[in-house]
Amino acid sequence: MGAAGSKLEKALGDQFPEGERYFGFENFGNTCYCNSVLQALYFCVPFREQLLEYYTSNKSVADAEENLMTCLADLFSQISSQKKKTGVIAPKRFVQRLKKQNELFRSYMHQDAHEFLNYLLNEVVDILEKEAKATKTEHKTSSSSPSPEKIANGPKAPLANGVHKEPVVTWVHNIFQGILTNETRCLRCETVTARDETFLDLSLDIEQNSSITSCLKNFSSTETLHSEDKFFCDKCCSLQEAQKRMKIKKPPHILVIHLKRFKYMEQLGRYKKLSYRVVFPLELKLSNTVEPYTDVEYSLFAVVVHVGSGPNHGHYVSLVKSHNHWLFFDDENVEMIEESAVQTFFGSSQEYSSNTDHGYILFYESLGPTK
Repeated sequence: MGAAGSKLEKALGDQFPEGERYFGFENFGNTCYCNSVLQALYFCVPFREQLLEYYTSNKSVADAEENLMTCLADLFSQISSQKKKTGVIAPKRFVQRLKKQNELFRSYMHQDAHEFLNYLLNEVVDILEKEAKATKTEHKTSSSSPSPEKIANGPKAPLANGVHKEPVVTWVHNIFQGILTNETRCLRCETVTARDETFLDLSLDIEQNSSITSCLKNFSSTETLHSEDKFFCDKCCSLQEAQKRMKIKKPPHILVIHLKRFKYMEQLGRYKKLSYRVVFPLELKLSNTVEPYTDVEYSLFAVVVHVGSGPNHGHYVSLVKSHNHWLFFDDENVEMIEESAVQTFFGSSQEYSSNTDHGYILFYESLGPTK
């Protein structure tokens, strides 16, 4: 990336952000799915900061016990500590560990960037949870006999079902996790039953010539449950017609939206790529939230783009906003683009189009409090 790197430095000139590094990633045979997601995560500032902090405080452990998270932390550390401002890095250690750990990513076939993102975040969560539990156990073991004050308080009453395990909340949860609430209203007695579930990203169905806002509205639209789909109401003690809808109870700090661009077509017996035009704004206001989070605003900072006409072949690139500049990452190549160029990745307004570069995973950062 010598010439391209110097071209990028020249384009930014004295506006080159202090301490920032823009490095392309070498491709190890169809690893663009991995490269594009890693670039988006590197420029997700809270994620990068937490990972680098983890790396610094666990360096001796990281050298001894390699896992996917230590390999990722090592890669991020390599980038941030480069003397040069631009260049190319080979994420070899990370890719080798990924392939060793999960056979899905071992072949040289085209992989799905969203599946990889899901796997990576869940793997990091698992590692952090195990470490938190191990620390807790060590702490319990090291605190020998209970202090007199603790004895004075008497033994705690046993909890139902034995030990009550508090869920471990990691920094990944603090960054990406939101809460959905599934509300079902019985149409006979009007009782509302709510069930909460957590998410690290939202997968949205898409339609031709639509927008993220309309996709989110459809996601939270009211559905009537009747005939064979009736709802068992605890108050009526019977099956009743009901209305169901999904809303965002707690929006995440970083909102990751996955557009369902690959759809299984029964008549074809295979998946087909939907090249629909879906407008994703630079500033997004969430309207399908509950109090006190109504109208939470978000700013777009990264887009993973799928290039190609089908799900089993193609390429991934990413667009990243860093210090008010938009950059285009295509494996080893990094270049500056105009903000207006982002809209060329919305999709195609006609089914058969020469444009095959479509936004697939969107990363938004909250502009206000989400806690």
